Amino acid sequence: MTFRLDGFDLDAFVAATLAEDLGEGGDVTSAAVIPATARFAAVMDSRDAITVCGLEIAAAFFRTLDPDASIELIAADGHRVAPGSDLMRVTGDARALLTAERSALNTVQHLSGIATLTRAYVDRIEGTGATLLDTRKTIPGLRRLEKYATRTGGARNHRMGLWDAAMIKDNHVAVAGGVGPAAALAKAAGIADIIVEVDRIDQIAPALDAGATHLLLDNMPPATLRQAVALIAGRVPSEASGGVTLETIRAIAETGVTYVSVGRITQSAPAADIGLDFAAA
Repeated sequence: MTFRLDGFDLDAFVAATLAEDLGEGGDVTSAAVIPATARFAAVMDSRDAITVCGLEIAAAFFRTLDPDASIELIAADGHRVAPGSDLMRVTGDARALLTAERSALNTVQHLSGIATLTRAYVDRIEGTGATLLDTRKTIPGLRRLEKYATRTGGARNHRMGLWDAAMIKDNHVAVAGGVGPAAALAKAAGIADIIVEVDRIDQIAPALDAGATHLLLDNMPPATLRQAVALIAGRVPSEASGGVTLETIRAIAETGVTYVSVGRITQSAPAADIGLDFAAA
């Protein structure tokens, strides 16, 4: 099976990642310690309870350096697994697999960490009717992968970049002279999706009147969010954002907002504890 993701070049990612690790000298440890004909069998397993993400990408690192490697995926992206669960078995050329090990693990640990934290947020708002959104707070160069991980964890991707919607935030408002003028300028430019950030109730009406198609309710406490939702009255989607944590998200979602966006799921997700351990033949 080959991993495919729109806008993501798996071969280029694997090649660049391995090149970074190998440098000009290559894997000097494996070359010195491992006989050229040695074979290696190992099991990748999770030490944590996680939502799996990135297994096929990890497998691509092993296959790149050993096209004849035998790889068995025991889990699949999106699966929730318990601590101690096996994720993958791999057998092949020892030097090649050990050279690929860290790149493969780094990728699956990072993406599974994002998917796992995302799933925790999704679970907290289950039954409220609100949908979890991700943000553009991603590591440069990894946005496609990180947003794949949030989607794997149950979130909805929101704004892949600056190009797919207008997002009028406080600095835009300050320069444009208000939420109304800023939204009006975006509408006049022919932009179909106009998201306007508001942090006060009195900004809602001017934003809607000027053509906002989505309101981002920034750093509002639940009581204020309820007022905002009532004032919006379903005319456009509403999104609560700003400082949302696992402890606060359910109360926020219960205010009736359409969405809750959380930058932490990409910006602050800890890597999952996943290892690759030698398995006796």
